[in-house]
Amino acid sequence: MTGRMTGKVVIVTGGALGIGLGIVRRFVQEGAGVLLVDLNEKAAQAAAEKLAGGPGRVEVYPADVAAEDTGERVVARCVEAFGGLDVLVNNAGIFPQAPVLQMTPALLDRVYQVNLKGLILIAKAAALEMVKEGRGGRIINIASIDAFRPSMVGLAAYDASKGGVVMFTKSLALELAPHKITVNAVAPGAIYTEGVTEAGANLEAFVERIPLRRMGKPEDIAGVVAFLASADADYITGETIVVDGGALLT
Repeated sequence: MTGRMTGKVVIVTGGALGIGLGIVRRFVQEGAGVLLVDLNEKAAQAAAEKLAGGPGRVEVYPADVAAEDTGERVVARCVEAFGGLDVLVNNAGIFPQAPVLQMTPALLDRVYQVNLKGLILIAKAAALEMVKEGRGGRIINIASIDAFRPSMVGLAAYDASKGGVVMFTKSLALELAPHKITVNAVAPGAIYTEGVTEAGANLEAFVERIPLRRMGKPEDIAGVVAFLASADADYITGETIVVDGGALLT
């Protein structure tokens, strides 16, 4: 890796497994200090132990992103541990499945609270800190190609939440541009992770719809996130980069 993130401080939510872990690993390889935020403290600690000894450093902070005070607590812990904040990666998300006609209010509320409301409130807390520090910054939200086209019946709540992430990214980018804080999103397609496996998705059917004929890997998303966090992306804001192997072309 280039070491281009040496000295930078990054928060990654949902960083213990899957895409989040891939993102944490990439930033550590590039020399950043990373606050790994996850509800699964055991998995988060295991991830931090695996990444110990790299060019960067990982600290773990267990938290539920749906709690309204999580943003303030996470940012305060980050500043305490690393002395500041340069990059926020809003990766935490859930995708319980239920057709709309069978959906409970509890399921809808939980998806909204984690995938959109929590993301917005953590972004707000991070932006306030970045404005206070006066050095600019990066906010990178993980959306989904389901923000643009539903992949299957049963993900309506998830799809709506990710559509909200895309539009929130644009709105916040406009608001924070005067502070030299860029706000972008990454929209993954089918990525092979523990969560996808546990959900029992028909992976063969997904692959058949992907022009590159393979599932994505967490590393495929991590590379794009690292690019958006770097000086190479200084003039990009309010955009959503689709990383789907061409799936939306079909």
